[in-house]
Amino acid sequence: MQKMKLVVVGNGMAGMRTVEELLKIAPDLYQITVFGAEPHPNYNRILLSPVLAGEQTLDEIVLNPLSWYAEHGITLHAGARVTGVDRRRRLVQAVDAAGCEIHAAYDRLLLATGSNPVMLPVPGRDLEGVIAYRDIADTQAMIEAAQRYRHAVVIGGGLLGLEAANGLAKRGMTVSVVHLAPWLMERQLDEAAGRLLQSCLEQRGLRFFIGAQTQALLGDGPEGASGRVKAVRLADGREIAADLVVMTAGIRPNIELAQKIGLHCQRGVVVSDTMQTVTDARIYAVGECVSHRGVTYGLVAPLFEQAKVCATHLAEFGIGRYTGSQVSTKLKVTGIDLFSAGDFMGGPDAEHIVLSDPVGGVYKKLVIRDDRLIGACLYGDTVDGGWYFKLIREGRPVADIRDHLMFGEANLGNAGHQGQNKALAMADTDEVCGCNGVSKGTICKAIRAHKLFTIEDVRRHTKASASCGSCTGLVEQLLMATAGADYSAAPSKKAMCGCTDLGHQDVRQAIREQHLTSIAAVYAALGWRSPDGCASCRPAINYYLISTWPKEAKDDPQSRFINERSHANIQRDGTYSVVPRMWGGETTADELRRIADVVDKYRIPTVKVTGGQRIDLLGVRKEDLPKVWADIGMPSGHAYAKALRTVKTCVGSQWCRFGTQDSTAMGKALERALWRMYAPHKVKLAVSGCPRNCAESGIKDVGVIGVDSGWEIYVGGNGGIKTEVAQFLCKVRTAEEVLEYTGAFLQLYREEGWYLERTCHYLARVGLDHVKQRVIDDAANRKALWERLQFSLDGEPDPWFEHDKAQVDLRQFEPLRLEKESV
Repeated sequence: MQKMKLVVVGNGMAGMRTVEELLKIAPDLYQITVFGAEPHPNYNRILLSPVLAGEQTLDEIVLNPLSWYAEHGITLHAGARVTGVDRRRRLVQAVDAAGCEIHAAYDRLLLATGSNPVMLPVPGRDLEGVIAYRDIADTQAMIEAAQRYRHAVVIGGGLLGLEAANGLAKRGMTVSVVHLAPWLMERQLDEAAGRLLQSCLEQRGLRFFIGAQTQALLGDGPEGASGRVKAVRLADGREIAADLVVMTAGIRPNIELAQKIGLHCQRGVVVSDTMQTVTDARIYAVGECVSHRGVTYGLVAPLFEQAKVCATHLAEFGIGRYTGSQVSTKLKVTGIDLFSAGDFMGGPDAEHIVLSDPVGGVYKKLVIRDDRLIGACLYGDTVDGGWYFKLIREGRPVADIRDHLMFGEANLGNAGHQGQNKALAMADTDEVCGCNGVSKGTICKAIRAHKLFTIEDVRRHTKASASCGSCTGLVEQLLMATAGADYSAAPSKKAMCGCTDLGHQDVRQAIREQHLTSIAAVYAALGWRSPDGCASCRPAINYYLISTWPKEAKDDPQSRFINERSHANIQRDGTYSVVPRMWGGETTADELRRIADVVDKYRIPTVKVTGGQRIDLLGVRKEDLPKVWADIGMPSGHAYAKALRTVKTCVGSQWCRFGTQDSTAMGKALERALWRMYAPHKVKLAVSGCPRNCAESGIKDVGVIGVDSGWEIYVGGNGGIKTEVAQFLCKVRTAEEVLEYTGAFLQLYREEGWYLERTCHYLARVGLDHVKQRVIDDAANRKALWERLQFSLDGEPDPWFEHDKAQVDLRQFEPLRLEKESV
């Protein structure tokens, strides 16, 4: 039987999802040809922002590699532009990148042409350096510009604009955002949430011009009308320096081809509930180019719903109907979780229930009308977004749960609010991944059937969390709950390195169970492929040995990275930086004099105050390192090691009129107790004397905040490339309890964490409930953990002064002498 011919115009997410769904139900029905305007296979456009920020590569965001097209017999014309369609002869005409004409006959035609970015009609829009942000080419242009230029202006403060601004800032540019509306992301957030978002982003260095209109773009050529863009002029006359201007002022459906071939368009290509165009039943359309019942969707979840319906009709099942989507928006903007659904603005006839905690970075607004939840807007804490959306869709009365509504679904049964409880409370039919329409039951079934243990495995089998990524935490909770109660002991299917098939947890467990105390013993017992290991596994195993068997297993300096062997940070020019320890960020005049004398004596070119309240001496020659350490006479700051780096403090109640606790004394006590501690990754602490949180305790591995009645302890924060807000662990009354609880958590992390795994990733893997059970609920275990940490640290040498005990090879600091050859 000869196959029918399906031609797809558009190689993006909506078109290829339709093809994927079609292949599931009718894999042999069509001979498929795909035309894509970009010279790339299908990729996840949502993840362009992490590529711009340097968090992912282009290869990592490809959804369907070229091999997938070949495997399914799909002919892909990448980089080809469709110029016309002869509807009478059913023939698509296109031109490839080389200018050659291509013709493809069809029995069914699918238009998935997406949308085009809006370029503001202002003078200077055609200057060099003025671009949109829509595809890989735009992303690459921005990355290249960030390497050469300094100032960037993003026009548009929606999701895309903020992601562009964040990515460019991480690339080192000074970024300003111009936004016409009165607050950021006005379509997804109310004013209060938008203001919170702006304040948070301003703290990260972004500059905002809110309620501002762009009048013109100025170039560096004659009269500012040519050359490369150099400034943005606002309607009020202000000018903003700009070497790069990124327009993210919205999108418009790409209907140029549809109009050209005579299809009925009304903002988008008008389609019926079967996704057929109303003009030609042989032509279907999906995605951002579509107008369905007068609505055009730009979010990925409705587009994938359209794709599923379209696939059933292309497969000649004729059973699906797309009746529109009630959408919610769950996003992660530069590491900040946001959620909105329904009528979250409300009105005079609606009730608003609001929880606002600006210091904690949490804002929740629920809108009720006629005893029904009609809208929700969440900032910072979005764990219950799915539940709120379900209540909005169902329209059920909420009088019986009104008292608990603000505190989430898990609170209804007093089950707590963190870890696996949220996942366990969900019904199998509840949707987890809105982008891909994946329910809890589908995910759990795949985990059990395929014995999945990693988030990557779940994505590969179900597509859950594979699009925008906002549901990743919930998918991880399901993984933990379904894979077993002791998920922390479940082996990762990802091998440590090419020397073994074993994962980090396998190796940690074997070292403890088999009482292995040397690297050689590990290699022999576990059947390592290479007798010497490699640069990936040796440092990890060395850490696992000394953290599991302190005082018994011997540290192997040659299995550490170069910084830890030299006990200083190597810089890009081959010199080193030296960061002496300053307890809690506090210093003395004597220490400062010694530092100044060292700088002069060894001609150190740069002295820099670090973000951790210490002084960094940059440009030290390697041969001078031991002499610099000796002359400074201060302990090692371990700024080069997988160890405790700093304990940042504010001045606290000793000096500050707002302080409620002596944060400086508490910080110094913590640092003196923990400063010799090696860990799976670097560890940073902070102590704030009051809830104003000047020491930024909310983004540290352990953050301590003073309150009137004691101290609050937060864990798992991270202020790195991807900011993670720390989670509340407990509240204690005394400084001694702060030491015990903090030490117990860090020892648990030392014993269970995988090498190069930050505390935030450790918590994501094992769940906060697991930590609370071990540290909060089990007092005996908490004290045992704290005692084991003190035992491990007792007598640990300072490598800057106890060279022999720390096994510092001083020969590495001897200058290389070249002798002339005798002739």
